[in-house]
Amino acid sequence: MNLDRRTLLKAGAAVTLTAGLPRFASAAGTFNPTPGNWRTFEIVTKLEIAKPEGKTRAWIPVPAVNEAEWFKSLGSEWTTNGGATLAREPKYGAEFVAAEWKDGEAAPVIQVTSRISTRDRAVDLSNPGTVADLSAADRKHYTEGTDLIPIDGIVKQTADKITAGAKTDLDKARAIYEWVVENTVRDPKTRGCGIGDIASMLKTGNLSGKCADLNALYVGLARASDLPARDVYGIRVAPSQFGYKSLGASSANITKAQHCRAETFITGHGWIASDPADVRKVMLEEPPGNLTIDNPKVVDARKTLLGGWEGNWLAYNFAHDVALPGSDGPRLGFLMYPQAECGPNRPDCLDPDNFKYSIIAKEVTAA
Repeated sequence: MNLDRRTLLKAGAAVTLTAGLPRFASAAGTFNPTPGNWRTFEIVTKLEIAKPEGKTRAWIPVPAVNEAEWFKSLGSEWTTNGGATLAREPKYGAEFVAAEWKDGEAAPVIQVTSRISTRDRAVDLSNPGTVADLSAADRKHYTEGTDLIPIDGIVKQTADKITAGAKTDLDKARAIYEWVVENTVRDPKTRGCGIGDIASMLKTGNLSGKCADLNALYVGLARASDLPARDVYGIRVAPSQFGYKSLGASSANITKAQHCRAETFITGHGWIASDPADVRKVMLEEPPGNLTIDNPKVVDARKTLLGGWEGNWLAYNFAHDVALPGSDGPRLGFLMYPQAECGPNRPDCLDPDNFKYSIIAKEVTAA
């Protein structure tokens, strides 16, 4: 097979594979992620088109987030029997490998290998520092609405009620976070990570879904309150080291482990971690399941996930309303799953067994 191979931004340090799955300290206790050692992972995404028809294209998201305190994208390489190049979405900086195959190729395939480094993050919300403020352009960028996250109408009305009486931006962020935790429900029947159509959620009163719904609701309410906020789209790459079965990957096969998180910019603290959706995930899924909101593990997660999160997760991008280059199809609300088109049709990205694709994670360490 004639392979087109490209390598980009390869990490300077040599890496060696560690045997088996990532280490997992299962002892129960305080959920207390603290910035410390960096962990490096290799993620292999393999996509095969089982029944190509017409012009066949694919777009595979790769890590494009670089945040000095908690995440580094170390580059990607790929092999394919078609042609492929790295593409970058201009507004949010999301990156993906865009592939295309000649008409008549019977078995289109591409494999993308990415490396990232990540670590736990936390901030003392009682002790602001001297973090530089956002530029006027960035503040505007992260307070504007998107197709699925409007900031007017019922979203603005709801945000104003939630934040009434809040004196500071941190007070607003905390009020919105607590409201989302208390008023939403994780629905296990929601496909994938959800859609994130927050106006419809509020209009119908159906505040159920998964992370792309619940964290989008948080982001929209924050933006409607003039708080810079953003979704961070990614995937879990390892088990939790704090004993939470629901907050980590269950095996090296992470094909269905996508998870989006959220951030809020607070003056004096910078971008802070926010993940109310994972609090509801703990309530629903943490053994033995259906925990009450006052269960100690829920209380612990709720306290931690405004200001901190565990670094067992890969961040792809912050992008909304993504137009895939070369595609005549509709824009994506977000880019967190591999995408493909066969002629005018897009295979179901939430059905990896038939699409077909797999994502495998392996922890590595610097030599």
